[in-house]
Amino acid sequence: MKSVYEMVTNRIIEQLEKGVIPWHKPWTGTINGAYNRISNKSYSLLNQMLLKHAGEYATFKQWDNLGGHIKRGAKSEIVVFWKIQQVEEIQEDGTKEVKNISLLRYYNVFHISQVEGVEPRNKNDLTENEPIAAAENIKDNYKARENIEIIETILDRAYYSPAGDYIKIPAKEQYKDIEEFYSTLFHEMIHSTGHKTRLNRLDTENKAMFGNEVYSKEELVAELGSAMLLNMLNIETSKTFKNSAAYIQNWLQVLKNDSRFIVSASSKAEKAVNYILSEA
Repeated sequence: MKSVYEMVTNRIIEQLEKGVIPWHKPWTGTINGAYNRISNKSYSLLNQMLLKHAGEYATFKQWDNLGGHIKRGAKSEIVVFWKIQQVEEIQEDGTKEVKNISLLRYYNVFHISQVEGVEPRNKNDLTENEPIAAAENIKDNYKARENIEIIETILDRAYYSPAGDYIKIPAKEQYKDIEEFYSTLFHEMIHSTGHKTRLNRLDTENKAMFGNEVYSKEELVAELGSAMLLNMLNIETSKTFKNSAAYIQNWLQVLKNDSRFIVSASSKAEKAVNYILSEA
């Protein structure tokens, strides 16, 4: 009798054989990149690289004027700017010459996720989603057992940080369908099982850089594992399944469409799921 793991893997392969499927980002984003809440203008390219999140930023005073309160323990980030300062210089002949000198300055800003009492500007893009109890139990049990931080906040990317051993994902309200939130959450949870203190699957020595073979194989593991968990909980939808297949297809193209990698990734995904469910 086929296991859930084999069944999901075979269904994914069958879906892939039907042809190219477009992948879509399951959450709604904010305005592209980081921007100031008051001016509604995007920060410069340099500041986009300095800031950790996409979305709304403002200074302490700006948030205070909006009726917001910075959360206790929140740490500010910096935004830099050039300030022109006029300096008088005495020339050899005794005359004065005014020169403009560019000075690099900075000010502190806080992200919307660090603020209480102010609703995100893109509130109309958010959805009131009801959590799924069984999925929340899996998350909470894993989080407590592994002492891993899972941060749900308004942002435009989802990732697991091996160095910090934490997960960061867009908030439930950013998904049109709650099942897609759990698909994203489980994907990152599967990644976290690869930490050296768990299944030791993440190949940090070979630098799993975005787009290379090591990175691509790990993405297959994460997405297959996520699809398996959704299926087990009976919260898989046709939308989540097709999107998983599309995501897997993208990474298989990096691996030159070699379907053998799915079988290998499926075995690792099964181990990861069992680990999350404490059945390893």
